[in-house]
Amino acid sequence: MTEKRTYNDDVELVIITGMSGAGKTVAMQSFEDLGFYCIDNLPPELLVTFLDLMMKSENKMRRIAAVMDTRGGNLFDSLVGALDKLSATDGVSFRILFLDADDETLVRRYKESRRSHPLSEGGLPLDGIRKERELLSELRGRARSIFNTSDILPRSLREKIITEFSSGIETIFKVNFVSFGFKHGMPIDADVVFDVRFLPNPFYIEELKPKTGLDTEVSEYVLKWNETKILIEKLTDLFKFLIPQYKNEGKSQVVIAFGCTGGQHRSVTLAEFFGARFSEEYGALISHRDIKKRKG
Repeated sequence: MTEKRTYNDDVELVIITGMSGAGKTVAMQSFEDLGFYCIDNLPPELLVTFLDLMMKSENKMRRIAAVMDTRGGNLFDSLVGALDKLSATDGVSFRILFLDADDETLVRRYKESRRSHPLSEGGLPLDGIRKERELLSELRGRARSIFNTSDILPRSLREKIITEFSSGIETIFKVNFVSFGFKHGMPIDADVVFDVRFLPNPFYIEELKPKTGLDTEVSEYVLKWNETKILIEKLTDLFKFLIPQYKNEGKSQVVIAFGCTGGQHRSVTLAEFFGARFSEEYGALISHRDIKKRKG
């Protein structure tokens, strides 16, 4: 008899499975962008235990995506039993996303990646693919969503997943405005970098030198110059065009960085200015990488 379980909070669970090489990694990244808590290669026997842990944690995870496939070996056989337990659980809604592709496409992908199929046991990739199809046949029959990725690019797969699983909620898109100092190195995660070292430098004003762009005196000094006003006007027009293009491209965030010499004054001022300027429209985030790095 299946144990009856109940969760007080509604839990949305998506099980990502399917053929090896059909795009499960892209799928998991897409669910992360949708705000799901994702876990890869979860043993089916631990599924219910994992849900219990998630609901008992301080930050209860109500949207969960778990990748479960034949990499689990014999453990994968217990997935059907785990699904039966979920069916008898109140407070949990789950669905299966099955990713598929034709044999020719899967063989080509394995040859291009130079990886061996997990079920080929050192033999031909096609042997492993056919064995995997047989093992997954029952699970494929239970799936509500089956995506064939033979003729679609990763970007298109991501768009299909977002359309199918967003539940009418717009994907969260973040704009990050970052300040940094060139003498500490370029930020490796920036999408766009602006060098603002041509602006008048508060560092050479004795009373402003120990302060930062977070101080009113410094920001007023940087913003008062005609060069700064022209720069702000032109960048505002650029950002109004550029940011929506990143969003339409399917990106989950864009990082816009401003760099000055030390990352204390000019770059901080402009990151703060544009963060406030676009906060209402995009919920902009602001960070200052080098603001605490002072010589000595």
